[in-house]
Amino acid sequence: MNATETTSPPVYGLFGRLEGRDRDHLGEALRRLVAHGSILGFETSQAELYGWCYQNRQWTEDAAGLLDLKLYWEHESRLVQAVPQTGSFLLRLKLDATLVLLTLWYEFDMAVRDRGETPPVRLTVEQLNEALAAKFEPLEKHLPSASRLREILAMAQRKNLVRFDAASDFAKTQLDILPTLKRLIPFQDLAEWTQYAERHRAAARGASIEPEAPSETEAD
Repeated sequence: MNATETTSPPVYGLFGRLEGRDRDHLGEALRRLVAHGSILGFETSQAELYGWCYQNRQWTEDAAGLLDLKLYWEHESRLVQAVPQTGSFLLRLKLDATLVLLTLWYEFDMAVRDRGETPPVRLTVEQLNEALAAKFEPLEKHLPSASRLREILAMAQRKNLVRFDAASDFAKTQLDILPTLKRLIPFQDLAEWTQYAERHRAAARGASIEPEAPSETEAD
């Protein structure tokens, strides 16, 4: 086999000085940050990629910046999260999905701030349903069905907001709420969450609610 067959063609331009392995890792990091919002180094499948990104933070941040993504590093938790700085990557959510994520945020905040739990915060789907009904009783007709809740949680898992392995009885499925949720929905405290949630409750009491209303706090 001659050199022509074994040597990769030279790469020019902005990333021309990066070796092939580094280009591959940088490309994979950007694809994962755009698709999932973060890289979770505590997961075996992502540990090597996270390690490369952490060792090459400047490259990773510069490349993410081209997409208007700001990176937040939590090395103790071994994760890096991308938060959009413009509307290009905003995720438009239906009302039922917004209410689910608001409830997950509340449960996470109460567990960490009030009870001193260490993330991830754990609860079952059954407990999540109970919390949803208690917090948004005026919005009962807008709360998700069992199949719809499963879809919403699957979306949240794709975005690295929760982790779960579905049980045969889905209500018994244990959810791990990841700290990424707190940055994606950046309420300063519980009082701000309460004010935002009350807007939805008040609208339900006084007028119909548009079920396709976009979430202003969610980002892809």
